[in-house]
Amino acid sequence: MARAIRFDEYGDVEVLRVEDVPRPVPGAGQVLVEVRAAGINPGEASIREGLLHSRFPATFPSGQGSDFAGVVASLGEGVSDVAVGDEVIGFVDTRSSHAEFVVAEAANLTPKPDAVPWEVAGSLFVAGTTAYAAVAAVCPREGDTVVVSGAAGGVGSLAVQLAKLAGATVIGLAGEANHEWLRSLGVVPVAYGEGVLERIREAAPSGVQAFVDTFGSGYVELALHLGIHPGRIDTIIDWAAAEKYNVKADGNAAGASADVLRELALLLDKGLLDLPVSGVYPLDEVQDAYRELERRHTRGKIVLRP
Repeated sequence: MARAIRFDEYGDVEVLRVEDVPRPVPGAGQVLVEVRAAGINPGEASIREGLLHSRFPATFPSGQGSDFAGVVASLGEGVSDVAVGDEVIGFVDTRSSHAEFVVAEAANLTPKPDAVPWEVAGSLFVAGTTAYAAVAAVCPREGDTVVVSGAAGGVGSLAVQLAKLAGATVIGLAGEANHEWLRSLGVVPVAYGEGVLERIREAAPSGVQAFVDTFGSGYVELALHLGIHPGRIDTIIDWAAAEKYNVKADGNAAGASADVLRELALLLDKGLLDLPVSGVYPLDEVQDAYRELERRHTRGKIVLRP
């Protein structure tokens, strides 16, 4: 048997529980991984609450989680690219990584660099590939100024760095508590809230060329008021605004691949990218982990450690 997170109905964090389940067995082309760390994500909270039922319906009892990093425990038929004992980073589409063991497609794994801590590796996939796709969608170039909303969150904290690596000047919208950290990355911090439009214009007197929205709540409209072309605005959360204003909505689905995951892991390994981890919780404290996540004031990622 193995322990895993389960829920039987849509609801708030109280529906989450830890349950003993049969230890999974890998099939052809699959790998069983003993999970060392697994990130949690806002999308998982929305699925659990039933807010995405029309797009991502749950089948009960449901597991949870996409991100993970761990050690290969056994191989399914036909797998030769990894070996038992390998340390890997990976992802699943089966909502099952918040557990002691997870079965993943071998094609969805990449080696974990030694220099990347388990907590960082295990929370890289969703936030990392989402940030990668969102930044690519707005095509930052040398000389551009790019604004990122939610700049200290899981996705935003990586998006600001990827836009910087592309050569852009980056303005990060965040609370005052995260301004010094953003400055340490070479990002220009701007406080969100009333008057943010004027503060952005003051920080970018020559104008803004692109906008990555990781938060929602009207930032697409703000980007348009800044005079940014719709083709250089991307939101990962406000799909209604994306459809209404014909802006981009590239996120995890656009970046989800082992190749992108490998590229991000190498950037972390080389010290060119930093993914802050604000909290690490055991499986038994999964409810507390999600309560913290759903406050929406976390710097970087929150991680479960089985």
